[in-house]
Amino acid sequence: MTTDRYPAASGAWSPALDWLRGWWHIVHLGALLLVLALAPSSYARTQRPALARHLYLATAPSLPWFTVLSALAGLVLIRIVTVTAISYGLTQYAIEMVVRVLVLELIPLSAALFVALRYTLPQREAVAALRGTATPELGRAAGQAVLQRELLPRVLAGVFAVLAVAAVSCVVALVIAYLQVYGFTPWAFDGYTRTVGQIFSPPVALIFALKTLGFGLAVALIPLASAVYDAPRTRSAASAELRALMRTFALLLLIEAASLMGNYY
Repeated sequence: MTTDRYPAASGAWSPALDWLRGWWHIVHLGALLLVLALAPSSYARTQRPALARHLYLATAPSLPWFTVLSALAGLVLIRIVTVTAISYGLTQYAIEMVVRVLVLELIPLSAALFVALRYTLPQREAVAALRGTATPELGRAAGQAVLQRELLPRVLAGVFAVLAVAAVSCVVALVIAYLQVYGFTPWAFDGYTRTVGQIFSPPVALIFALKTLGFGLAVALIPLASAVYDAPRTRSAASAELRALMRTFALLLLIEAASLMGNYY
């Protein structure tokens, strides 16, 4: 009886242990990549072509598409909010509601998911080839060279893409909000910038910047780290990508919840 309980207990705890082990691997790889990102050798002449290529692949295809889609969605949302606010006599709160909902919350989260689907998740196949090369020697010079040459440019490109896409889309949303509420007139610009500046107080601006950076790190690191560490299984590649996406989405929700607590509590 006693000899049968221990295997049963280990089998019952194995999913939780695998879950913790997976997150520990992600944290460990993130720490290694942070050290490599701060090293001047990562930006040497031999490293720049790969870094520039991945920056282009991550940002150029995503930026125009997401900007157009977010502008169309923002146009509809801003129109609904402004018409509703005017009908209830709350016009002065329309801009604040639009900026808080659209710019502070929806656009950064949507930009992170868009970059994950367009760039970091498709890069899993290329990074999965590093499993046999880099994983056994992550603490040695050979493994670090592989990470510096192959994985670091992809992670930096994913973070940069999220920051660039979110920044451009937020500016476009602010312009659309001004035109929707005030029209093509320059006389309301001072009041509009004053309202936006009051919303983006120093604590809110700091939380917004940290949240967007956290989103970029989450969507850039988790899918690629999962490709390096996860053992090959009998399940399809689509299920592996789904597992990486669920991990990424869970961390995004955690970052979003922390930012909401920081902004409104």
